[in-house]
Amino acid sequence: MLEHYLSLATKAIFVENILLAYFLGMCSFLAISNKVQTSIGLGMAVTFVLTITAPANWAIHHYFLENGALAWIGLPNVDLSYLNFIVFIAVIAAMVQLVEMIMDKFSPTLYHNLGIFLPLIAVNCAILGGSLFLVERKYTIMESTIFGFGSGLGWFLAIASMAAIRHRLRYSNVPPKLRGLGITMLLTGLLSMAFMAFSGIDL
Repeated sequence: MLEHYLSLATKAIFVENILLAYFLGMCSFLAISNKVQTSIGLGMAVTFVLTITAPANWAIHHYFLENGALAWIGLPNVDLSYLNFIVFIAVIAAMVQLVEMIMDKFSPTLYHNLGIFLPLIAVNCAILGGSLFLVERKYTIMESTIFGFGSGLGWFLAIASMAAIRHRLRYSNVPPKLRGLGITMLLTGLLSMAFMAFSGIDL
């Protein structure tokens, strides 16, 4: 069982990295990754939100929304799964609001540096994608928690790595027509290939 959980975490972090394999959360990744400290802060926030919302959305789907979930109150034929998108986004928005309040209280500098991208975590497709993946793959509550944490950690590693590379690029002689978004997209592709090298790991 432990090997299964380790394998799931490894896949979520490296092989099936939610950013580099599925390209979810790319907008904030490209916009924020030009500063190392801000990237680390946003990565930690995304990891925290994904870790909390994944099991929370699993529980809501399993006990309230999926077909037959309301059998415990005598409604076995009710299927509310069409509400998944709305409910998942509402839960994510509530968790993001919690992160905002905590960050504003304990790290106001980082809170102001993140600016509009902090509340935009609520509509970050990486977080919503994580919740939809765990429903589609029929994960258990424990698997959902590990998958959420692994996906968040993978997103954190990707944006922190990109921020470190872009910081070093300031001292590199990048061709003028590749500067900015061009070189960032090339580096994203190379980073994706580097993470895919972990696909050979078999636990």
